[in-house]
Amino acid sequence: MADTDITGERALGVTEWIASYVPELSPPLRFDVIEGGRSNLTYRVADLAENTFALRRPPLSGVLPSAHDMRREYRVISALGPTDVPVPETIGLCTDHDVLGADFYVMDFVTGVVAHDPDSCAALPEAARRSAGEDAVDSLLRLHHVDPDAVGLGDLGRGNGYVAGQLRRWTGQVASLPIEPIPGLIDMGERLAACLPLQRAVTIAHGDYRFGNLMLDPDGKVAAILDWELCTRGDPLADLGWLLSYWCPPPGIDVLPMAMPTTAPGFISRDEALARYAAGSDLPTDDVDFYIAFAYWRLGAVLAGVYSRSISGAYGEGAAQQRGLSPEGISMLVAAARATLDKG
Repeated sequence: MADTDITGERALGVTEWIASYVPELSPPLRFDVIEGGRSNLTYRVADLAENTFALRRPPLSGVLPSAHDMRREYRVISALGPTDVPVPETIGLCTDHDVLGADFYVMDFVTGVVAHDPDSCAALPEAARRSAGEDAVDSLLRLHHVDPDAVGLGDLGRGNGYVAGQLRRWTGQVASLPIEPIPGLIDMGERLAACLPLQRAVTIAHGDYRFGNLMLDPDGKVAAILDWELCTRGDPLADLGWLLSYWCPPPGIDVLPMAMPTTAPGFISRDEALARYAAGSDLPTDDVDFYIAFAYWRLGAVLAGVYSRSISGAYGEGAAQQRGLSPEGISMLVAAARATLDKG
């Protein structure tokens, strides 16, 4: 937990707003920032009776017009609430900027283990880790089986051309960065665009589906899928490729610049995870290597932007080093994308 910016009059305003939805609230409230998110801020909110809630709001600065959309997040989680997709129960959305200076929403606080890295998996026994690997795949399948129209999300994004749009967007952003070009990053984007497979389905796509965004219960079951900031209608295999890219490095690549919790003992293998998804889906997974390569490249493009902003001082002095960002780490992801495509 980190220091909070919700104090004084703002804390009173938020407390009054939450009390209008939760009559049994016992003020005063404590607001603690939960560290680890990449963009939007999440707070643990607790009252005197230790009732706990989660509050989500945009970042305090650097808010992009097309991002950090609290109304979109709230809409998605609320729409999925009645389904079998594990999400927190939403409590309310506030669009009155007099309260907190930005849109925000409040939902139930789901407790458990977030397996960010192998060390955090120590909280799970090995049997629970196997269950976690299996249920991560099963929960993704449940999300992809939801009919967007049936839950009122049929207008969420364009749906078709999902990966092509991502390639255009991130290639353009990388080309515009005021840093020394990362060797091979733009070329790899062009190579991916040239071998783009046909999109075979349009489903709800989470956009950042990985263990770092899953709350696990003590048995390893997914208690809640978190961080719906990038959710849209899109290609379900992009979600699958993103999840599998965090499973283990491709052949010939020894290390990657992101934590891979599934390298801890007890997890199912990446091949087992892929087979489990294929068994539960009607989609052919022959092109999965493309989607894994796309995931490595996309993460590299994202990190290039974060690195550029870090060295410019946007995140404070020394932020690039604190975040472990470097051109070398991004080049590792380019190499992983190349190795994955060459293997396929």
